[in-house]
Amino acid sequence: MEYIVERDKIYVENERGNVIAEVTFPQTGSGVQTIDHTYVDSSLRGQGVAGELVKRAVETIKANGNEVRATCSYAIKWLSENKESNI
Repeated sequence: MEYIVERDKIYVENERGNVIAEVTFPQTGSGVQTIDHTYVDSSLRGQGVAGELVKRAVETIKANGNEVRATCSYAIKWLSENKESNI
């Protein structure tokens, strides 16, 4: 699976170019990016894709030199279960 990484979004496309999984993390303040949306198509659920997206989002946010925050319920849960990934 190829994850496409941008400054504030990571996503996966199918062979037709449709987004089938994504996480978004816009800049929401000075030095802060907030994970606000996670989506995984039903065909990919249960395979750890959402967790991988959030993990990669945290890594990207840190690489951008920013603090990680979350409003997405899945990301909030993931961050609480993976405290070593939290800033």
